Amino acid sequence: MPVPLLSSLAGPGAVDRADALTVAGQSLSREELLGAAGAVASRIAGAASVAVRADATAATVVAVVGGLLAGVPVVPLPPDAGPAEREHILRDSGAELVLGGGEDADVPVDPRERADFSAVAEDPKTTALILYTSGTTGAPKGALIPRGAVAAGLDGLAEAWQWTAEDTLVHGLPLFHVHGLVLGVLGALRTGCRLVHTGRPTPQAYAAAGGSLYFGVPTVWSRVVREPDAARELSGARLLVSGSAALPAPVFRDLERLTGQRPVERYGMTETLITVSARADGERLPGSVGLPLAGVRTRVVAESGAEIGELEVSGPTLFTGYLGRPEATAASYTDDGWFRTGDIAAIDPDGSHRIVGRASTDLIKSGGYRVGAGEVENALLDHPAVREAAVVGAPHEDLGQEIVAYVVADGVSEKALIDFVAGHLSVHKRPRRIRFLEALPRNAMGKPQKKLLPPL
Repeated sequence: MPVPLLSSLAGPGAVDRADALTVAGQSLSREELLGAAGAVASRIAGAASVAVRADATAATVVAVVGGLLAGVPVVPLPPDAGPAEREHILRDSGAELVLGGGEDADVPVDPRERADFSAVAEDPKTTALILYTSGTTGAPKGALIPRGAVAAGLDGLAEAWQWTAEDTLVHGLPLFHVHGLVLGVLGALRTGCRLVHTGRPTPQAYAAAGGSLYFGVPTVWSRVVREPDAARELSGARLLVSGSAALPAPVFRDLERLTGQRPVERYGMTETLITVSARADGERLPGSVGLPLAGVRTRVVAESGAEIGELEVSGPTLFTGYLGRPEATAASYTDDGWFRTGDIAAIDPDGSHRIVGRASTDLIKSGGYRVGAGEVENALLDHPAVREAAVVGAPHEDLGQEIVAYVVADGVSEKALIDFVAGHLSVHKRPRRIRFLEALPRNAMGKPQKKLLPPL
């Protein structure tokens, strides 16, 4: 059973310091954070739930910790959400108040305020966060994340990454999702390590931060390796972690070449938090997201003879359901209680996991073969002229589906890229058609949005 989520905001072995937490240039000690969060908690105690305008500020961290102290579920609001999305989240979540540093907040949050507040008695089953999914299959759904799941997930990562109070964590990720908020803020508070949030995750900001542990998404790491001087400044770090989308193999290799170390990749989703990760003291290979965390079980459900199939998981890090959507919650689980991730994966003989895409968009059935789009995308990205790649299956009267690639590239022909992939993978995995674009559509986390690709 994990230690309660808020048993200690200083973490084991932590020494408080004036810049224990720095967000976009504003620093707080842990004592100051607790005092400011106490002022928030005293104002919202008893609310059913509260929303937090989750911009990259110290006020956001204060508001979230205030909600946790008061035992009130916190609903992070993306700061760039349009009126319709914002209204949907507020209405669907039932949030009674909006917290933030702006004038439009129902409860203003000022990191300079101080108040004592006795944290509520913790029940690991109660909801800590209501995190809204990306809405790729309809309106965003609110995933109920219990306090015990957050604690179990962070403790599992601390073990896997040898993450301690001696670390300085650096990242510049948004604070309305699992990666930036749960791992990147609550993880630092739980382990007791120093946190530096750079505001924007630029290569220069990462290079100047002097961290031992860095978090980034593939877009961040792609930009870092395009700035070799900045990348080399990270060579003193203990661990570089990539997540939220697959890290292209060429970026993996460039990070190793420029920093002297191989990045750690991990896997998870809003509903499960992080469930699988490479280890700080283990093997790290391009395309591999490693082994299940402590207490997590995984299995791949594949058709007879297939190497890949849908990944299903169970364990202490899972959500308790979608808010107000019992049918959707039930449909997300198998009859024997495993969560259907909707991701296509393979588990190697040594237990390492490889994620090859989403079942809805990335499992391509072509000519009797099952092909993972991610494998073809990585092969395309190995070509020196290709900067971005997204692979989909398009209807085909003979093959069922044909493999089609959208690429951002310079000075290379369609035939050259098709032949290149055929020379790296099995011939049946080559694209049949390639469309050249100026850029791929991506979301805030840098994930390609295949549903937004132009029609063929």
